[in-house]
Amino acid sequence: MKQKSKNLLSLILIFLTVNVAVFSQNIGLVDVKQSEQVITVGGSGADIPAFTSRAIQIALHAIRERGGGVVKLNPGTFQIIGPIRLSSNISLVGSGKSTILKKCDGFKTSFVIDADWGMLKAEVKDVSGFQKGMGIQLYDDKHNQGWDVTTAVITDIQDHVIYFDNQTVNDYLSELNGTITNGCSIIEVAASENVKIADLVIEGNKSTNDYLNGCRGGGIYINRSKNCTLENILINEFNGDSFSWQITENITVKGCEASNGGGLGFHPGTGSDRSIVENCISHHNRGDGIFLCWRVQNSIFKNNTLYANRNGISIGHKDTDNLFENNRVYENENHGVFFRNENEQNSGHRNVFTNNVIENNGMIRESCGFYIGGETHDITIINNTICSTGKGNQTTAILVGKKSSKITAKDNQIVGLKELVQEK
Repeated sequence: MKQKSKNLLSLILIFLTVNVAVFSQNIGLVDVKQSEQVITVGGSGADIPAFTSRAIQIALHAIRERGGGVVKLNPGTFQIIGPIRLSSNISLVGSGKSTILKKCDGFKTSFVIDADWGMLKAEVKDVSGFQKGMGIQLYDDKHNQGWDVTTAVITDIQDHVIYFDNQTVNDYLSELNGTITNGCSIIEVAASENVKIADLVIEGNKSTNDYLNGCRGGGIYINRSKNCTLENILINEFNGDSFSWQITENITVKGCEASNGGGLGFHPGTGSDRSIVENCISHHNRGDGIFLCWRVQNSIFKNNTLYANRNGISIGHKDTDNLFENNRVYENENHGVFFRNENEQNSGHRNVFTNNVIENNGMIRESCGFYIGGETHDITIINNTICSTGKGNQTTAILVGKKSSKITAKDNQIVGLKELVQEK
């Protein structure tokens, strides 16, 4: 009897050891092998045949309830009315450029009465363009930037009252043009980890949609999350930041493209640590190609192509200890690389640039390959090509601001430009 008990205990221990080992090997990015679960969406042969954001969300909810897995989007155009929300240990994978998520037409109206802080409803003039499940944003003339905007999803509509799932973060006054629009993120990840999004196209329908600021949303928006991967995604014509991640750790963005957006191309920000942006393209965006916001640190930006944006790369508030390698930055409106004006405590120190090509920037005004403003120090610029072939108004390779210091610039190939100028 004792021998049988020992044998049973041994079998239990072996079972637990094997399963813990398997789970620990597969808890990481997307290879979530909890039963290798896959739910397909889109088309007659799919588990969920509809081509809508609601269909995708149903699949994501089902896979979450099973502990994680993959939602696979088949070829086709999916009509998006609200943010597709992912949670931990889930992958959302398309079928390449044939999988298109298209934002619906925009709609906006004004408040009838104030929408006070902490409310879950708003009374508005016109509800005709809204429906349940639609993403929205609320703001007024005083609170219409950054974190002051409220984003949510509509849960119900009764008469002229819209109910939604996220409490307002400010007092929005009707007398200050209090507004609600259906501008929203297309894909959203919040308070999650081990998420992957890959192999799809987002069409933002910019011409009809209201602008959405990148602190509160984006074509893809990641917030308070870690260990997430974005691969082979094209975001085009989104009226806001194409890719935005805020308050994050270990976000990897590879082989992605941000084009023709109404805001920034790639926007790592608000305390995002250890990001990797690699083999990406950012072009023809109203804002900067890559914009490091506040406290973007210990990150790597390599093999990216940035052109026809406002600035190629913008660096500022406490954006320290980052590496920029093998990027091509050319024909942007202003500077190739722009260090914003910050005091010494808050400047973007200890950033390294190596083997980059900074070429022909200043397409709308006189500019520099590198403009190092503020009280920035300990910047290393080595083995780069900084040149002007006569296109644009990039007149200076490296311009160091009055209060910036300890700029190491050596072994750069500089053509057609003043090499290094210190402001007086």
